[in-house]
Amino acid sequence: SPRDGAGKGTGEHGEMDDSSKEALMEEAPPRYTESPPRLPCVPHELKSLLLLVALVVVALVVVNVTFLLLGLHLSESHAETVLRMTIQGLDGQGTPQQLAMSKKERTGTFSVRDGLNASATVVYDYSKLLVGYRSWRQGACYITRVDKDNFPGLDAVTETFQRRQ
Repeated sequence: SPRDGAGKGTGEHGEMDDSSKEALMEEAPPRYTESPPRLPCVPHELKSLLLLVALVVVALVVVNVTFLLLGLHLSESHAETVLRMTIQGLDGQGTPQQLAMSKKERTGTFSVRDGLNASATVVYDYSKLLVGYRSWRQGACYITRVDKDNFPGLDAVTETFQRRQ
């Protein structure tokens, strides 16, 4: 019968030989280890190039942000210097004067001297092209319209309005 030669060493139908059981028990099960994450099918040289490009982009962004912030700081300090020179004079001498600016309303308000112990306020309204002068000593308030191309300086405005009093 065909079964006689085929099942040699296996004993009866459905049973295993003891020697094959022992061989299976002696072998350790395979160990599965996690492989490091990597880009599939990407050569090592290309990975190095991608890393280098990423580092260069990050460095450029950091340098640009640094220069933008430095430029903003320099612009602000330059504007303060120009404003100080305008208010006190080119040599930095003279009486310090107060200035309040409003970007929203486009106005500038100066406190100036009006005589020996008095003060006055000059208001520039750049959007409406108006200049106002209020003397606290005289109690008078003057407003005049100015030419867009010939905006008077603070000294000229102060002198003009003080002569009118």
